[in-house]
Amino acid sequence: MAMSDPVADMLTRIRNGAKAEFAKVDIPGSKLKLELARVLKEQGYIKNYKFVEDDKQGILRVYLKYVADKPVIYGLERVSKPGRRMYTKSKEIKSVLNGLGISILSTSKGLMTDKQAKKENVGGEVLCNIW
Repeated sequence: MAMSDPVADMLTRIRNGAKAEFAKVDIPGSKLKLELARVLKEQGYIKNYKFVEDDKQGILRVYLKYVADKPVIYGLERVSKPGRRMYTKSKEIKSVLNGLGISILSTSKGLMTDKQAKKENVGGEVLCNIW
């Protein structure tokens, strides 16, 4: 069955895996999800990620990060949805929890955090908030 929102599925798998204290979660792969995992690793929210080839679309394996037996990712929220896309200009990008969290934006220069987008002066589609 086709999935209507693969990014929300990825975020839900990570959220559920962290609550269940799994070491890793497997997600059906795509280029967008791979870039999302790259941003999460750069920001220190996950330990690592790996793309595993198979006969179909591939599997993105995300290794979750814990500090003192608590997940580093406290919350994930999908902002832009297939039914209602949310776009923002570089000057109007809002911080998440007064700078404690990040927003991930899909811009013309690729996926980046809210701070990077402000620095490069680009806006785009707000995919999700993570704290």
